[in-house]
Amino acid sequence: MKIVTWNVNGLRACVNKGFLEYFKAVDVDMFCIQETKMQEGQLELDLPEYYKYWNYAVKKGYSGTAVFTKKEPLSVQYSDEGEGRVITLEYEEFYLVNAYVPNAQRELTRLDYRMEWEDKHREHLLSLNKPIIYCGDLNVAHNEIDLKNPKTNVGNAGFTYEERGKFTKLLNSGFTDVFRKLYPEKQEYSWWSYMRESRAKNIGWRIDYFVVSNNFFDRVGDCEIHTDILGSDHCPVLLKFN
Repeated sequence: MKIVTWNVNGLRACVNKGFLEYFKAVDVDMFCIQETKMQEGQLELDLPEYYKYWNYAVKKGYSGTAVFTKKEPLSVQYSDEGEGRVITLEYEEFYLVNAYVPNAQRELTRLDYRMEWEDKHREHLLSLNKPIIYCGDLNVAHNEIDLKNPKTNVGNAGFTYEERGKFTKLLNSGFTDVFRKLYPEKQEYSWWSYMRESRAKNIGWRIDYFVVSNNFFDRVGDCEIHTDILGSDHCPVLLKFN
């Protein structure tokens, strides 16, 4: 089994920048996307092998998530915060949870909301009665190794002690950050600012994750960050199972 997560930063724009070419080439069982930035009916994707599940934000051109899967789930849950941030698919042996975690924003104007959202979302994950594969744009660089310039970013959105602490609390609740567990010393990023040629200089952050229940980690084969794939300010992350 193979799963991809990718913040496409506007699916309609990404389709014009090679999304479908990558989608077909990677040929995964499940493809999770964040920041679709669209409403129902604004895009027709010809993906006959896949069941498609969408969670749209009320606000047009904002947020939104989707999951395309070859295997029909037993059930599907959608978050109800109005921003289309989470889709939960139930399968026989596990849950797949795709999330676009709120950004704390400049001057941390949404940090309080982010903290409340994190607590509610963690409760949701812990309420699920099967192993979990949790993925998406989690909007946090957990440790200093997860961004190019940690010293100058302490206290900025995505690298506050509060956000990092919530992620630590999640991991301590029975979960594993797959890429970091497999590659404890590897410094790779999944997001780069559009400013100051950040991507060309590889001045990035690792904020896109696969997190699995501890008792599911032994099934993991590999986790790859596809830094060569363009089309968004984020790149895809691929999880392979044994």
